[in-house]
Formats: sequence, structure tokens, C-alpha cells
Amino acid sequence: MSLNKGRLLSQYTAVDGLSMHAHVSVEPLPEDAPTVILVHGLVVSSRYMIPVAELLASVARVYAPDLPGYGESDKPERVLDLPELTDVLCRWMDEVGIERATMLGNSFGCQIIAEFTVRHPTRIERAVLQGPTLDWHTRSLPQQVLGFITNPQLENPSLALVTAYDYWLAGFWRIIRTIQIMLEDRIEEKLPHMHIPTLVVRGQKDPIVSQQWAEEVVKRLPDGQLAVVPGAGHTMNYSTPQELSRVTQAFLNATKSHPVKEMT
Repeated sequence: MSLNKGRLLSQYTAVDGLSMHAHVSVEPLPEDAPTVILVHGLVVSSRYMIPVAELLASVARVYAPDLPGYGESDKPERVLDLPELTDVLCRWMDEVGIERATMLGNSFGCQIIAEFTVRHPTRIERAVLQGPTLDWHTRSLPQQVLGFITNPQLENPSLALVTAYDYWLAGFWRIIRTIQIMLEDRIEEKLPHMHIPTLVVRGQKDPIVSQQWAEEVVKRLPDGQLAVVPGAGHTMNYSTPQELSRVTQAFLNATKSHPVKEMT
């Protein structure tokens, strides 16, 4: 391990012959503190999860891995598909000693969490889907590109540098193939099979995830609830981490006793 600034360590773990990097919290916590795994989005890495990870580290054991092919993790020659990404995430949990956890994902990370829940339902306790893609009403490359072009105006300007570096690490072919995987996935078919408490979080100004789609996601979930954050865009984990941390902590506290149907 090597020490980062703040409350996180940089950790490397061997999984299936690959080195997987993760940011891991080091804050001393009570034994009953929850474990939260942060799942990064399209092509990027755990690097853009650090702002919300540091906030959640005061109340939870936080792990933010780079999936194989992205960030500081090894790059297999073949781009892993969605089932393979979820399976390697589960094996990484085995290696680091996590039996069950809450998972929080942004954007494409929500698709990974949905797939993970279907394939490994006993390994996930709760889910937070922040800006869940992919809305089947806009499942086309031009519509998605339009949203991603519009969204940077709502984000912290430094996010562009973080994501550009991660895109460079991933490489052109991996970017193209990962976009294909995102577009081919049918998350709407998996949501009814997520039999865990699930919080959907939408930024009010998110140009990628509409209010209509966020509400549809909640309706398809067996145990879902919606939080809409005023003024926020698509990447709350980086640009408005305080608000994402706030609603996540409220969700974690509420689900200890009974579900809360609406959050604001």
C-alpha cells in the first residue's frame, strides 16, 4: 500500500493474474460500520470517485477499485464485457476479504452494479445508483454524445483533466469497445431482479439521465427510492460530492431499520 492525501490508501491486489488498483479508506471505525464499494463509470477510474470516497470514509469502510482495463489496474489485451467485469469485481472482493457490501456507482457503474446484483445477489446488501445509464428511450450513440457534450458545463472544470488522463490510459480501442458494451446493455430488464434496497440519485440538471428515466428506474426496482439533488449534473461523485454523501449516508442509516420511500 502507498499513502494518498486525505483518508485513502492506494492498494494493489492480484486477481486472476492481473493487478487491480483501489483507493481504500483508513479511518478507524466501529465494527458495525458499513462497507461501501464505489464503482466507476465509462472508461474512467476510481480517481474521480475520490471526492465522495473521502467524505464517506468518516462513516463507512470505503473501497474504490479500478476495474481491469481502466485507471491504474492492469490492461488485459481483450476488453472485458459486462458479465466479466462483474465476475472479476466479485473475485476482487474475495481477495480483499469483503463478504457483502453496499455498492455506489455513477453512470455506467450503475449498469455494472445491476449486472453484479443479478449474477452475485448474495454479495451485495444495498445499492446507490447515481445517474444510472442507459435510458432505453435514448439508446443511440448520437443521443448519448449530445448529453455528454452538454454535461461538462455543469461539472467542476477539473473533471475534464481527470477523465482525459483516464481515457489516455485506457486507449482508443478500449474506449470504443466500452461504449459498445454500454449501448448493448439492457439495464431495464435487470432492475426488477435487484431485490435489495436501492437508492436512485439524479442531479436535477443532469442532461444524460432524465427525470422520466430516473422515475422509471425506481418503478422497475422491487425496493427503490429516488433522491433528486437541485442544481446538480451527472457526475455528482466528483462535482457535488457533499450532496451525494449526504443522501447516501441518510440511505445507509434509514435501511438499518426500515426503508424510506422518498428522499430530497
